Amino acid sequence: MSEQGAQAPSVPQSDVPSAVPSPGATRRAGLLVVLVLGGLTATPPLAMDMYLPSLPEVTRSLHAPAATVQLTLTACLAGMALGQLAVGPMSDKWGRRRPLLTGLAIYIVATALCAIAPNVESLIAFRLAQGLAGAAGIVIARAVVRDLYDGVAMARFFSTLMLVSGVAPIVAPLVGGQILRVTDWRGVFVVLTAVGILLTALVWRRLPETLAPADRHAGGTAEALRSMRALLTDFPFTGYMLTGGFAFAALFAYISASPFVIQEIYGASPQTFSLLFGVNSVGLVVVGQINGKLLVGRVSMDKVLAAGLAVVVLASTALLLMATGAFGEVGLIPVATALFVLMSAMGVTMPNAQTLALMRTRHSAGSASALLGTSSFLIGAVASPLVGIAGEHTAVPMAVVQLVAGLVAVACFVGMCRPWNTRTTAEGVGS
Repeated sequence: MSEQGAQAPSVPQSDVPSAVPSPGATRRAGLLVVLVLGGLTATPPLAMDMYLPSLPEVTRSLHAPAATVQLTLTACLAGMALGQLAVGPMSDKWGRRRPLLTGLAIYIVATALCAIAPNVESLIAFRLAQGLAGAAGIVIARAVVRDLYDGVAMARFFSTLMLVSGVAPIVAPLVGGQILRVTDWRGVFVVLTAVGILLTALVWRRLPETLAPADRHAGGTAEALRSMRALLTDFPFTGYMLTGGFAFAALFAYISASPFVIQEIYGASPQTFSLLFGVNSVGLVVVGQINGKLLVGRVSMDKVLAAGLAVVVLASTALLLMATGAFGEVGLIPVATALFVLMSAMGVTMPNAQTLALMRTRHSAGSASALLGTSSFLIGAVASPLVGIAGEHTAVPMAVVQLVAGLVAVACFVGMCRPWNTRTTAEGVGS
């Protein structure tokens, strides 16, 4: 598959009727698609990050230990993982719009139920349902990008999506912190419900079908399983999938542990935590734009991915040394700096790992996207409870999980992707 090839950002025949557009209308439609897909990929940070500042309050409100409350994050993440595995093949069979709209409708109901959860057990269950339904937006957004773009153009579009969806992790915890000024953690889910309604309306009106009927798979579960098996037997695809998955685990260890590390260990307020989280997200977005605008097409994506993984390992090592007291007693600023570096590195590791994996297949983009998302979220779901295993008053588990995840990601990249072998990126499944 040529890395330089790119399809025009037009869509196949849509089930939404339209006249032949003018060039200006095409540009506006392209911008709308970017905004809609950005909104869909923002579903995880919205569902996770807006809720993060309220985690300590949830432990007090529902009279549950921190480790149990962190399972609300794990449940949502596991739901997003399993949901993608189901929705991806559905979108290959029935097109992108129908599964997407169904998932968004269920997501709205589940989020509203989270707002009225009477105890932590029911909140965990509702968060699982929220994740299962919200998976539709994640997996189908990636599949739509694969429908429209290829090679370098796809990598650049993923970086553009990171700019749009990157606003969510910047704004979400800030909004969550401000919501807690006027209401409790339940108000956060009320706001998330309203956002889900607005996004569903936007998808209904503005996102056309991007998978032409002729390109859909007529088979059922058996064909979906065959497609996934073919993808998994492709060593480079699986290597990039696991590389991105373990990098995501390092990121999610930060997401699930940082509210307790920043607020409980270093005594910061929910608003201060939200500000630091937003600054870290700015780093991720800026590096993602540097990746898309300056690096992609000029520097090998494998080389950029390798550099990003190296930074993740170095930042995680520094965090572990600080958490264990190797540098003596350190304050919030050095820890926040190391977390900023780690988050910024995700701006090159995640989009490049996803792009290199999706370049391995011309067909079954939904199934490929499902495998990428499922692996990332399942690995992240395993990492989430591990960061709280020693309680909420030490950052050592977070740093250990991040370092181990980073090292495993490097091992998968080197051992399975074999980036020095140009054939691993030149040949793909179904090419």
